[in-house]
Amino acid sequence: MGQKGFYFDMTACVGCRTCQIACKDKNNLNVGTFFRKVRAYETGVFPQPGIYHYSETCNHCEKPKCAEGCPTTALHKLENGIVDHDKNKCIGCRFCVWNCPYGVPQFIEALGQISKCDMCKDLVEEGANPVCVDACPLRAIHWGELEELKAQYGSGSVRDLAILPDSSITQPSLLVKAKTIALEKDYREKEI
Repeated sequence: MGQKGFYFDMTACVGCRTCQIACKDKNNLNVGTFFRKVRAYETGVFPQPGIYHYSETCNHCEKPKCAEGCPTTALHKLENGIVDHDKNKCIGCRFCVWNCPYGVPQFIEALGQISKCDMCKDLVEEGANPVCVDACPLRAIHWGELEELKAQYGSGSVRDLAILPDSSITQPSLLVKAKTIALEKDYREKEI
């Protein structure tokens, strides 16, 4: 079984946040906790302003810094490449939070430990897609074997965006069809 990953078509995303809501609903997440979050970025200036949206989640990296920093192996990679969290081993030290360059693991105060996207492993084990994939009305998010995604969408896809850490750090299981403006360093995050 190969590495599972996501493909995100930034050119199709309109920032509707349906993926974010579906994820919050499936995982019963409280206000302020996100396993998938859509962010908006403004670029350029008048008369040529621009905006793009990025739907971020755990990248289930080939070299996950969160798992490397976990002293109890609560965060670990499964055979299919999912970076999983074992709540029975988590001591809430937050080393994973500090180590992840994407800021993905979140400390849940009420639990006294972290939590994060598990790529809907319960659905994946049943042969279904993660909820974010099926929820997207514009089909901007795809999921599957990373090598298959590369074969299908690899031409024109990138792993490095101006808003993300360099992909060489963790080798994220992510491909992005990026808008040209998303590759530029001049951007401002816009909370919507």
